[in-house]
Amino acid sequence: MGRVTRRAFTVAALASLAVPREAVAAPEPPGASLEKRSTVHRPRRTATEMRGMWLATVDNRDWPSRTGLSAARQRGELTALLDAAVRRRLNTVILQVRPTADALWPSPYEPWSRYLTGTQGKDPGWDPLGTAVKEAHARGLRLHAWFNPYRVALNDDPARLVASHPARRHPDWVVSYGGKLYYNPGLPEVRAFVQQAMLDAVTKYPVDGVHFDDYFYPYPVAGQSFDDDTAYDRYGGGFTNRAAWRRDNIDRLVRETAAGIQRIRPGTQFGISPFGVWRNASTDSRGSDTRAGAQTYDDLYADTRKWVREGWIDYIVPQLYWNIGLAAADYATLVPWWAEVARGSRTKLYVGEALYKAGDPAQGAAWQDPAELSRHLTLAKKYPEVRGHVYFAAKDVAADPSGAMARVVADHYGQPARPPR
Repeated sequence: MGRVTRRAFTVAALASLAVPREAVAAPEPPGASLEKRSTVHRPRRTATEMRGMWLATVDNRDWPSRTGLSAARQRGELTALLDAAVRRRLNTVILQVRPTADALWPSPYEPWSRYLTGTQGKDPGWDPLGTAVKEAHARGLRLHAWFNPYRVALNDDPARLVASHPARRHPDWVVSYGGKLYYNPGLPEVRAFVQQAMLDAVTKYPVDGVHFDDYFYPYPVAGQSFDDDTAYDRYGGGFTNRAAWRRDNIDRLVRETAAGIQRIRPGTQFGISPFGVWRNASTDSRGSDTRAGAQTYDDLYADTRKWVREGWIDYIVPQLYWNIGLAAADYATLVPWWAEVARGSRTKLYVGEALYKAGDPAQGAAWQDPAELSRHLTLAKKYPEVRGHVYFAAKDVAADPSGAMARVVADHYGQPARPPR
């Protein structure tokens, strides 16, 4: 299967799920050992695993439901999604705060996101990221700030950006590709700028994590080339080919961002959620037994396996958005492959789950069964390297029209859990 996009549109309400009461122990027969009695009556310990959800703001995917809502409506929708995470016994929310070279906090570097007001650069009258951190922590949730490093716009017209936008002040930083605008990862000044812009949020807010998704160099578009000739001519001389130079550019972003986070706010987690296939085994014997149409190493120039093995990141969440048994990219094949990659490293492995596919009639037969996702968690439990799961995305966690999320909770989340540290 080729590139997987994060798109699903569902809305509905969900009643709270009650935490089951502990079972009452049967009376002990006379002479039962004290050790056995203490075991029977000992309360359950809180589990430790990641139970997260992505909360996407690009294109108003999850929140706000549309642009131009009042500050009060925006806050209300945000806290309702946080409440949904609590009802589902999740413990972490990954909030997209820089979807397209913009900001969901008052940034001195980039404009306010148009997904708030409908107008890029317009002050929404409140601080969404600051509020999200405060409200998440009040509910016992951890809040990870999700940034997209290089995407500038979902169109290719720079004139549609606000006049003060850095991409308009530095047009030489920008590459038009596939109908969109991107910052050029091959320019050191771009890499320095995007880190400065993102780390501003880490400086200002006690976020629990910093998160990148799967967009580094853009996904390939047939018949088009990403025009970084000038940058390659200037900076690529020490590399055997352009692909190696591009991978080094992304490696530098990852290493430097990790160092910056620890310098500014030590202990803050840094994680990345890449496309689920590093390389197919037909391309590289170290790769997975898959036939995916995209490979992060070759197409996005993201050596995700290396980042785990070198311990550059605190956690990785490969987007394993496929069902068990899919021939081209079988969930049951990819979980053990990623478990082997993570084994012995300092990088924690969580699995990205395609909740948005559950019950979608456009998906295959497997996704019409509300037990499919629950089976994913059952399978993953066989691998101790898997430390939890993250669900795409928040609107689907709350609405759950197929009942797949409720099934996961009933089967696997019977008690609270703390996220790993």
